[in-house]
Amino acid sequence: MNSEHQLSDRCEQALNFERHINRIVIGQQAAVRNLIIAVFARGHVLLEGQVGVGKTTLLRTVAQGLGGRYQRIEGTIDLMPSDLVYYTYLDQDGRPRVDPGPLLKQGEELAVFFFNEINRARPQVHSLLLRVMAERAVGAFNREYRMPHMLVFADRNRVEREETFELPAAARDRFLMEINIAAPGDDAVLDQLMFDPRFHDVDALIGTMPESAIGYQNLNALAESIQQRVQAAPALHKYALELWQATAEPQAYGISVSDVDIGQLLQSGASPRGMSYLIRAAKVRAWLEGRDNLWPEDLQAVYAPTMSHRLFLNPIYAYRREVLLPELVNQILQRIAAP
Repeated sequence: MNSEHQLSDRCEQALNFERHINRIVIGQQAAVRNLIIAVFARGHVLLEGQVGVGKTTLLRTVAQGLGGRYQRIEGTIDLMPSDLVYYTYLDQDGRPRVDPGPLLKQGEELAVFFFNEINRARPQVHSLLLRVMAERAVGAFNREYRMPHMLVFADRNRVEREETFELPAAARDRFLMEINIAAPGDDAVLDQLMFDPRFHDVDALIGTMPESAIGYQNLNALAESIQQRVQAAPALHKYALELWQATAEPQAYGISVSDVDIGQLLQSGASPRGMSYLIRAAKVRAWLEGRDNLWPEDLQAVYAPTMSHRLFLNPIYAYRREVLLPELVNQILQRIAAP
């Protein structure tokens, strides 16, 4: 079977994977599609959303479907970098013991690592996590442990701000996407979540997720094949470049945001890494749509989740971030002419 047919078959498997997730985590189709894109682009993800909207259920479902291992850690003010790698305790005989921590416990089978309330952890913990995200490896016990299939998902507590440490620019830029998971707004979906017993037992619900034929071990090679296969015309190169430049100098493209001095709005635009991630995500989106060439719609569909967390506002506007950034992103997409 040639590579084109293999990619087509894998696409059908990926879409089937997505359909099964949407049967378990209902009312989150847009978030699920973005998460699927991140998985096949092999990019780490920041999650936004209130408590109880299904973030943990979604990630456990993804891990179940991929066949890999799932691990979770809670961000706390007293968490130390070493707590990610190992933990010590006294056994039943009173002897000190050292066991692998959450990063090492599952070995190379680790597929999904969820850092809950990452902004409650100290900057030193963020630094270690960044290194692991970049290298998919960590040194411990005089050797290197590799986690080649691991994707990191992290969420931030947006309600309780006491004893929190906002992620620095370098940390946020390591994440491919920031995906918002909001409470469903459809009354029929809410009715199901409240009254259908199927959604009351989370463990049993996740257990209905079949293992995908793709397998977590094959994702890195598949992602590389997608990136090689999906091509962009020269006009798309120019379009992507202008989308990038508009994040640094929006005023040069006639972009305006209400009640804002647009020349003073941003501290910095998107990084080269961010634009590379944008193209990676757009190519996966094109593949899921059954194409081997990029369309402007592919870049537009992933622009907000790949760009918004990379744009840093000047302090005088930072408190209005949740209002200003969506408007800025929408203005960029409207003002930059697509080929």
